[in-house]
Amino acid sequence: MLDYDIRPAGPDDLDPARAVMLDTVYRDFGTGYVPRWHGDIIELRDAYVLPARHALLVAVDRRDGAVVATGALDSRGPAHPPNPRALAERYPSGRTAQLRRVYVRPEHRRRGLARRLVAALLEFAAADGGYRSVYLHTDPAVPGAEDFWRSQGDVVCDERVETGERVVHFEIPLPALPAPGTAVGTATSPVG
Repeated sequence: MLDYDIRPAGPDDLDPARAVMLDTVYRDFGTGYVPRWHGDIIELRDAYVLPARHALLVAVDRRDGAVVATGALDSRGPAHPPNPRALAERYPSGRTAQLRRVYVRPEHRRRGLARRLVAALLEFAAADGGYRSVYLHTDPAVPGAEDFWRSQGDVVCDERVETGERVVHFEIPLPALPAPGTAVGTATSPVG
């Protein structure tokens, strides 16, 4: 884990981050690029970098400077359709931090990068002060995805059971911020 830095994406990170994301949707999802689902990948700057309440993080391999993993957060709740109406009502835009694009290149998996990215994104959401919940959905057919997200939070809707779709929706606990004046150790900080 010490061979990687987790940081906010800078201008030079956008193309490599996009490559990680596009490789994932082609290789792991088997769908390839679908504009209505993946348009944010093409417009990373507008989707995650410019909006104040959004974030795009990258994991960078210290050995060669390569971007090897991504994680993003935005303030949009799940839309209905295509998601069930109850989810759109439970997780309204503006009050919901949606985790998105948590992807790790296969040769860098099983090293804690996804956990570190998620921890940093959760810290960002908690520091914002306006988010009341953290939501995400995943494709359970992607190897390891469902087990990983079950280790992070709770299933709030399994569409395989409810609608026949291949989507599982999760809520992840929003961490509490330390009380003002409380020292926060940097040795275990997920960013850096």
